[in-house]
Amino acid sequence: MLLRPIAEEDWPAVHAWASQERACRYQAWGPNTTKQTQEFVRDAANAWTSLPLTRFVYVIALDGRVVGNCELNLRGLAQGEISYALHPDYWGLGLATAAARQLVGFGFEEHDRHRIFATCDPRNIASAAVLQRVGMRYEGRMRETTLIRDGWRDSDLYSILVDEWHAG
Repeated sequence: MLLRPIAEEDWPAVHAWASQERACRYQAWGPNTTKQTQEFVRDAANAWTSLPLTRFVYVIALDGRVVGNCELNLRGLAQGEISYALHPDYWGLGLATAAARQLVGFGFEEHDRHRIFATCDPRNIASAAVLQRVGMRYEGRMRETTLIRDGWRDSDLYSILVDEWHAG
């Protein structure tokens, strides 16, 4: 598995999962139209040239094929937030865990963050397991933080501190 910066020409591969209801059922976005995916990928690729550089969007490539994307967003002076999405055909292979682990490492080692966090829908047990596997601790539930297709969604909050990362 390889992470590389997203590029505008990646939009068809991203659209292969971003257009699927099951890939975005717990997200505020999607299922995407072609135009929505193109805009997301264009904005994500352009983030690599924006100053200050605070948004790092990667594609997850397996054997040269783009099968997912992930992000590290720098927040304030000391925090980072991670997120990830995978084509459903590649769920359960450990790719989200590997990508999340790399993002956490980037946040601590390359961007001198003190805390890295992520949120997920409480119903998304697989995503919660990914966050726990990379050493994140459950901090609690934030009520009705995101409006998705089936109504307001709670968000479970997970985080890891730099000292925990180094001790792990």
